[in-house]
Amino acid sequence: MDVSIVIPVYNEEESIGPLFESIEAVINRLKNDAEIVFVNDGSTDGSAEVLDALAARDPRVKVVHLRRNFGQTAAMTAGFRYASGSVIVTMDADLQNDPTDIPKMLDKLDEGYDLVHGWRRDRQDAFLNRRLPSLVANWLISRVTGFPVRDLGCTLKAIRREIADDLRLYGEMHRFIPILAHWQGARCVELAIQHHARKFGQTKYGISRTFRVILDLITVKYLTQYSTSPMRLFGTIGFGCASIGVVSGFAVFGMKLVSNFDVTGNPLLYVSLFSMLAGLQFFSLGMLGEVSARIYYESQDRAPYNVRRIVQERRSRAA
Repeated sequence: MDVSIVIPVYNEEESIGPLFESIEAVINRLKNDAEIVFVNDGSTDGSAEVLDALAARDPRVKVVHLRRNFGQTAAMTAGFRYASGSVIVTMDADLQNDPTDIPKMLDKLDEGYDLVHGWRRDRQDAFLNRRLPSLVANWLISRVTGFPVRDLGCTLKAIRREIADDLRLYGEMHRFIPILAHWQGARCVELAIQHHARKFGQTKYGISRTFRVILDLITVKYLTQYSTSPMRLFGTIGFGCASIGVVSGFAVFGMKLVSNFDVTGNPLLYVSLFSMLAGLQFFSLGMLGEVSARIYYESQDRAPYNVRRIVQERRSRAA
């Protein structure tokens, strides 16, 4: 298969049929072979039966049923695993993404990009509980990671297979796919796409997910900048704490010499002791992190780099 369209599904019984018809109209015009991989993320309505009927009707449809609802990130990871295409397209099952944008994304990949992620420029969602939290989250993520992005929450993406295979997604990290791919050296580009209002049912995600995104942002920041050298992070914090402790200690000593100030009642003494202990703990965390990083890469035979291509890998041995 050249193109695999991966679609996580959770209680979207009414949307599946119209979605399949619109995707079918698009892939019938593609010059590439294509398959559709539906991942049933533990739906409790009739989604499973509808998906099985589609798979029986069209050999291009593959259905992966998860045992329970594991979440969108896990469903997307399962879709990556069972997809056969050299290019993987991800999209939502709620009819808000438009399959007619898929050819444009594939054309963008042909320009030399490794990942194309959608930008819902005219997003058709409620402002207060959907668009506003998304705007705030995208601004915060862009500032923290230094990755210029306007819409990380858009599921519609096109990814080369080798990039998708290198992604390790947990928690709510599916929305950080462009950042994680960029960290691995992928060439990413944002493309304006269409967006439609939801026709059936209700969104499965509320404003509470904003807090989970912030927690995952901390994880992504650590993974992209400090995972291969944790001492850079913990050592810097430890050095700062130790410096505060040393300065406070000298201040206490100076006050004792100059004015015979009571050392036992001096708050700076406790600041000095606490800061020195905190610095020692952060240095210890840095050392443990360095050991853990080496165990991770060496035990799994993983390298802290990604190769794009090799030119003249084997040279002639002729004299």
